Amino acid sequence: MATIISCKFCSSLVTSKSSIPTSHCRSSKLWNGAFSKRFGSRWSSYNSIKCELQNAKKSRPFCLKEIAISTALAFSLITGVPALGSSADAYAATGPVIPDLSVLISGPPIKDPGALLRYALPINNKAIREVQKPLEDISESLKISGVKALDSVERNVRQASRTLKQGKDLIVSGLAESKKEHGVEVLGKLEVGLDELQKIVEDRDREAVAPKQKELLNYVGSVEEDMVDGFPYEVPEEYRNMPLLKGRAAVDMKVKVKDNPNVDNYVFHIVLDGYNAPVSSGNFVDLVERHFYDGMEIQRADGFVVQTGDPEGPAEGFIDPSTEKTRTIPLEIMVDGEKAPFYGETLEELGLYKAQTKLPFNAFGTMAVAREEFDNNSGSSQVFWLLKESELTPSNANILDGRYAVFGYVTENEDFLADLKVGDVIESIKVVSGLDNLVNPSYKIAG
Repeated sequence: MATIISCKFCSSLVTSKSSIPTSHCRSSKLWNGAFSKRFGSRWSSYNSIKCELQNAKKSRPFCLKEIAISTALAFSLITGVPALGSSADAYAATGPVIPDLSVLISGPPIKDPGALLRYALPINNKAIREVQKPLEDISESLKISGVKALDSVERNVRQASRTLKQGKDLIVSGLAESKKEHGVEVLGKLEVGLDELQKIVEDRDREAVAPKQKELLNYVGSVEEDMVDGFPYEVPEEYRNMPLLKGRAAVDMKVKVKDNPNVDNYVFHIVLDGYNAPVSSGNFVDLVERHFYDGMEIQRADGFVVQTGDPEGPAEGFIDPSTEKTRTIPLEIMVDGEKAPFYGETLEELGLYKAQTKLPFNAFGTMAVAREEFDNNSGSSQVFWLLKESELTPSNANILDGRYAVFGYVTENEDFLADLKVGDVIESIKVVSGLDNLVNPSYKIAG
């Protein structure tokens, strides 16, 4: 069984079969020198910032990422010094550049996994988005106490109904020709549902609002998916023959719980987004169809993430029987505004410090590929689910964004991820929809 090691502060997800890799964290001496030269006496005020590593030996060097980001936070938030990411050239010889900390003050984040998936669809139809927005905003309206929330909800419903009537022709024109009939049918259901929600509000039935909102947003998501005509881009040639998920798929993961007398198992519903992460999603679905994860234990559950996927034996990933080598996949990051993902480089390395990822680490149960800290293309079978926010992993300003490949979200029973413990067993993971979107499946070749 692999030892899963993480930096307490930077949350690096590193795996090792025997000991802590000496390459995980680098010495802070270079950073001390670099900051001292640039900031002079101001650096001494923050020279005491230290890093604590889980399982680290006393003599172990400080964690580079913690020192750098802690210092950046101290200077940016306390003294007002500009973010370190603005001077990449100054630090090219000393280590990775810190992302521009202006992202820390971005607007309210979207944390609902369903909303994240809807907004991540590769469509550009303003009319349907204007219907979606007030329906999503009902979640915020419901945070108001008592029946007063219903006044705000009513405004949301009226806005959604009005924009649907005004923009219906534009919405229909945006449907893919092969899906138009289905899309028009769902639009009809959405119209009826909005009238029903209006009646619920008029009856002051607060408890009925959220279930109806979810139903209507499912209709909206269905219409938006009917706007996607085929797969929107070409995967780079070097990855084109790998298992690829060209669209979306959903899986149910059943986990047997060992030490809970009240619960025998949990079933987690996970939506995998091949539009924004075709290689990562395709690799996972292919392994699911091989039953790779069936019977595997949860290998890390520390309150920050849940992690699994490390097979028995010396290998830290899936050994492809056809090559007898570990099958690895590249780091894959889709950025908002781009037509295709970036491969093999973090957003830091690309200099995209303010870029927003299409699939951010915003939601409880965000699913991503684990990899070696200093090898971007070392992902294989190990995956993790993010559980909580911390001071350095807030939604919309997460230091994991752009460093690890997100490829899906747990959309049902995600809260129960926090109850999982090391040693709980994945009884099965089954694809329940979207398997036909998998191309180049190696499990079929293997028989």
